[in-house]
Amino acid sequence: MEELHLFVSTQLEIFLEEYSRDILEIFRISQRYLISRREKGDSLESLSKEHHWSSWSCHGFIENMKRHSAGYCAMYGICGTRSDGKALNCPFGRPSVKPDDLFSSKIQSLCPTISGNVCCTEVQFDTLRSQVQQAVPFFVGCPACLRNFLNLFCELSCSPDQSLFINVTSIKKVDKNLTVDAIDFYVTEAFGQGLYGSCKDVKFGTMNTLAIEFVAGGARNFTEWFSFLGRQAGLDEPGSPYAINFLSSIPESSGMTPMNDTSYLCSDTSLGCSCGDCPSSATCSKSVAPSPHKGGSCALKIGSLQAKCVDVAVAIVYISLLFMFLGWGIIHKRKEMKTVSRTKPLMKVSGSQDRDSEKQKDGNLSLPNLEDITWTSNGVEFSVIQGYMSNFYKNYGMWAAKRPFLVLFSSLTIVLVLCLGLIRFKVETRPEKLWVGPGSRAEKEKQYFDSHLAPFYRIEQLILGTMPDEVGKPPSILTEDNLKLLFQIQQKVSGIQVNYSGSIVSLADICLKPLGQDCATQSVLQYFKMNPENFDEYGGINHVEYCFQHFSSAEMCLSVFKAPLDPSTAVGGYSGSNYSEASSFIVTYPVNNAMDRESIETKTAVAWEKAFIQLAQNELLPMARSRNLTLAFSSESSIEEELKRESSADAITIVISYLVMFAYISLTLGDSPRLSSFYISTKMLLGLSGVVLVILSVLGSVGFFSAVGVKSTLIIMEVIPFLVLAVGVDNMCILVHAVKRQAQELPLEARISSALFEVGPSITQASLSEVLAFAVGTIIPMPAVRVFSMFAALAILLDFLLQVTAFVALIVLDFSRTEDNRIDCFPCIKMPYSAGPENGVECKDGLLTRYMKEIHAPVLSLWGIKIIVISVFVAFALASIALSTRIEPGLEQKIVLPRDSYLQGYFNNVSEYLRIGPPLYFVVKNYNYSSESRQTNQLCSISQCDSNSLLNEISRASLIPESSYIAKPAASWLDDFLVWLSPEAFGCCRKFVNGSYCPPDDQPPCCASDQGTCGIGGVCKDCTTCFLHSDLLNDRPNTVQFREKLHWFLNALPSADCSKGGHGAYSNSVDLKGYENGVIQASEFRTYHTPLNKQIDYVNSMRAARNFAAKVSKNLQMEIFPYSVFYMFFEQYLDIWKTALISLAVATGAVFIVCLVITFSLWSSLIILLVLAMIVIDLMGVVAILDIQLNAISVVNLVMSVGIAVEFCVHLTHAFMINVGDRNQRMKAALATMGASVFSGITITKLVGVIVLRFSRSKVFVVYFFQMYLALVLLGFLHGLIFLPVVLSLFGPPSRCIKNQEERRSTSSTVINS
Repeated sequence: MEELHLFVSTQLEIFLEEYSRDILEIFRISQRYLISRREKGDSLESLSKEHHWSSWSCHGFIENMKRHSAGYCAMYGICGTRSDGKALNCPFGRPSVKPDDLFSSKIQSLCPTISGNVCCTEVQFDTLRSQVQQAVPFFVGCPACLRNFLNLFCELSCSPDQSLFINVTSIKKVDKNLTVDAIDFYVTEAFGQGLYGSCKDVKFGTMNTLAIEFVAGGARNFTEWFSFLGRQAGLDEPGSPYAINFLSSIPESSGMTPMNDTSYLCSDTSLGCSCGDCPSSATCSKSVAPSPHKGGSCALKIGSLQAKCVDVAVAIVYISLLFMFLGWGIIHKRKEMKTVSRTKPLMKVSGSQDRDSEKQKDGNLSLPNLEDITWTSNGVEFSVIQGYMSNFYKNYGMWAAKRPFLVLFSSLTIVLVLCLGLIRFKVETRPEKLWVGPGSRAEKEKQYFDSHLAPFYRIEQLILGTMPDEVGKPPSILTEDNLKLLFQIQQKVSGIQVNYSGSIVSLADICLKPLGQDCATQSVLQYFKMNPENFDEYGGINHVEYCFQHFSSAEMCLSVFKAPLDPSTAVGGYSGSNYSEASSFIVTYPVNNAMDRESIETKTAVAWEKAFIQLAQNELLPMARSRNLTLAFSSESSIEEELKRESSADAITIVISYLVMFAYISLTLGDSPRLSSFYISTKMLLGLSGVVLVILSVLGSVGFFSAVGVKSTLIIMEVIPFLVLAVGVDNMCILVHAVKRQAQELPLEARISSALFEVGPSITQASLSEVLAFAVGTIIPMPAVRVFSMFAALAILLDFLLQVTAFVALIVLDFSRTEDNRIDCFPCIKMPYSAGPENGVECKDGLLTRYMKEIHAPVLSLWGIKIIVISVFVAFALASIALSTRIEPGLEQKIVLPRDSYLQGYFNNVSEYLRIGPPLYFVVKNYNYSSESRQTNQLCSISQCDSNSLLNEISRASLIPESSYIAKPAASWLDDFLVWLSPEAFGCCRKFVNGSYCPPDDQPPCCASDQGTCGIGGVCKDCTTCFLHSDLLNDRPNTVQFREKLHWFLNALPSADCSKGGHGAYSNSVDLKGYENGVIQASEFRTYHTPLNKQIDYVNSMRAARNFAAKVSKNLQMEIFPYSVFYMFFEQYLDIWKTALISLAVATGAVFIVCLVITFSLWSSLIILLVLAMIVIDLMGVVAILDIQLNAISVVNLVMSVGIAVEFCVHLTHAFMINVGDRNQRMKAALATMGASVFSGITITKLVGVIVLRFSRSKVFVVYFFQMYLALVLLGFLHGLIFLPVVLSLFGPPSRCIKNQEERRSTSSTVINS
């Protein structure tokens, strides 16, 4: 070792005096190298011979290389290659060399800043060219960035002053030659910052990300970028074959100067970049990025309390109304007291006379001649319509009572004929046919997208997650055991084989293959090429974590389908970009889709999906649970299959509900039970018949619409029977009770006629209101709701017609059975009359009737109670208005599915784990690419594109994702095509001498597929770029060039030498039908929405995208629309409030008109309208409290609530108008006569029909039907039996009793005369 030191020292002393600074560094390198070789046992003689030490003599070395001087090279020539074929420079310096003219022109084409002598051979330059050509396509859209990037490597490789800023620090023996193993490259910070600043915003459209992610490893500043560029690449990895240590500060004694070429700003006008690649460009400053949308509504701050403006406004209105009402009440009370004190004697006299006359009438009851009953019968004045209706029901009742069998069989025959349509009965379960209106904009856009481009692929997905620990935080999924489990799961999924039509189908047969070979499975296993044997070889977990950081740049991390795999698509449950803390693996299998649902391709995919779900349920789920993991899964057809399963899920619930309703009807319709005659007085057979009529009305409705080709839905099958039963039972009870109220001395025909005369008009009014309210739902575009409204409206109409026909006939038969003393349910058995009901026994009022008459009505007549009732109900109504503003549009998918569906867990996991939103496409129609059109620059986002182009605007919108819901710049086939054509991208668009397409050098035939490496030369050595700059007009192709080369681009495979190939990434992005005429009918630019976790996010993202597209379309005078797969299902929510308000206005207006036409009383119609409005408003408040979303189902429920609520108002208002006395007296009388019927015949029957829905297995029925209808019934009961009586007692219309009007006139004239 001492000999070696002496040997080296002797050489140093010879040259130290004259050339110490120049040679000191190289000898230090040699010293380190020689020492290391000597330590390995090499002799001095062998070292001297091997490295030609004689050439390192004093004068020979100085002649070949003067260290760190202008005009001298630090490296020159290639002295070896690595095993992967990468060239290694010689570490020997020499004076720079003057190239010949041809070589000089080649250098100028790539490195215009280098002229004269150079420090590289032609082979070195070709190596430089082949290496930088991989990065050129990333930056060519921004000339300033590309120029800076090329200048950096041109100076490194060929600068004539190379030795001034490059210092070889390590050498290595390769093939018996010394080669460069490491260098120091001194670059000024100004150049580094300029380089990074010009490139940091440049996009790489193919992957919807920034180019810096691929070329700089996601560097956040120039030092990180230099570190990325300078690392020594491993074998078969992209990067430098030797280490480059980028430095900015140089020791003063070194005599070196850092490289400080001029760096161009991206805003430089001569090398200007687009706004998308350079937001700081002067042309972009005129188009300022939109400011973030400030969410939230108007709010006021009062001290420390912050309240919404609507809440404050409602509070002010309520206080104002309360004071106005109290003031009116005080004034009214005083006037009433004065009037009472002046008229009290007269009222006593008249009152006693009235009572005497009434007692006399009651005592001398005579049978009236029903044929002589007029429209003013019993001293009551009817409107014209009511008169006609009453007269019709009077005559019809008499006729039907005499011919019950004819009425019964004729009505049943008509309904049974309608039921014949059931032979064409079909159920619609396809989601797009249930929830998307025909002819909607979203459906048209989907059809356009599918027909001109390609249907969005089918998605099959697995989500494997960890269980939360004790503190509720799930641990990382990234363990060796979990990855090996994922390989096992993948093996089972790949092994699924389905026999369809005699063919064996596997995932490989149906999956999406962008490059035609391998499935585009999105899985973390792609980092191991989907091969479990690579797990240990690649480094296991460490390799995954490495790929998380270098997925875009490391070749070892590329997927088997030759594309980078973004970790955000393969793992979930992490924060920021910390993928290592991910708590779930997300595996997505894209499967080819077809427009025709009946095609072999679609049916094959569905068959495989069924096997996939079966495998997940039977095998994969137990595997995950055995390792304390969760597994969620879904297929494209899952929702439809689960909806089909739901159709039979509630059969038991339906049967139980009808049994409960049947039992209640039987009890309600029957007489007060007597032990001696209960088997005669019960109405079980009549109740059962009523239930059968309800079923027939539903079947008739379904049969009619099935006959005309309208498919049914699950909502119709499960909900309409309950609703029709609940609605229909009311009229049954009212009819039976009306017959019971008639004088028993009358013949049965007269009682039936009199009962129909009494309640027929009000039943008709309520039923027509319900039918109209349900029919209004047909204006809602959602097919499931529109069809539901059609079926329900017809079913209620048929039920009403059957009630006034068949059920009236059944009443006649049942009362005849009772009078004939026959047993209920066994009418053929006749009992002796002694066992029948006792004749002549006075019927006593029931408990409920006595409560209404003796407690409820007197309490409501108290003045203090009235004030409380009005105040409370108005307060709740105003509060409901404020609450309704908090209702969000949407319909959670989980609610529509059965509670035990495997999709419930899947949707929970999607919202919890996914960190990327749905794909978003901006579709351009009729793009004119001809030379005469400016539309190319109006769309693109590279150099010389318009600052307000579509893609630049998308880039700006992605800067404010909180309001635009756009997560990334768009992948642009047009940008990549223009870059691919560019002469700068010399490795992309190339042609053979004969003019045919020449692929990049790393693709066949330029590079044989079985070759490990691809050298320069071979069959493609004479390939040239498609165009020179002089061939293009302002760097844009003309019409012919565009047309000819577009096919080449779309068929070009991407590779390392040209990443811009369009095959795979853009195969379906352009519609080539008829494009030869200069117009492309349809093309798309793909980006992504931000993660959408709530229904309101989906709605707002769709609204934002449409607003954005409308603005850009208007500015560019082009037709552009956004498209995403979920738009079709969420379009309805954009205007759901408008639809709801219009529907409610039409429904209440229809009910108001029906009431006005039938009663001919504006006063009473307005009161009914007021109560209906308050019921609907209060119901909306309850909807907000229960956190029920606003969608077509809730809207139709609100609309139907108008019709159902009518029953709580009509009968009581009618009774109030036909009674005598002042308002308080008439209110009491109305409650006494109709209060019990409203409670037992309307409220309870509806409760019984609705409560059964609580036990449905589908949550949609529980939330949207049980909860909403239960709230409706309770609100209707409270308003009908508490609020309405108080309103009538204060503001009710005048009595229509002629006797009461005459008394009032007589009283008032007496008061005036006195």
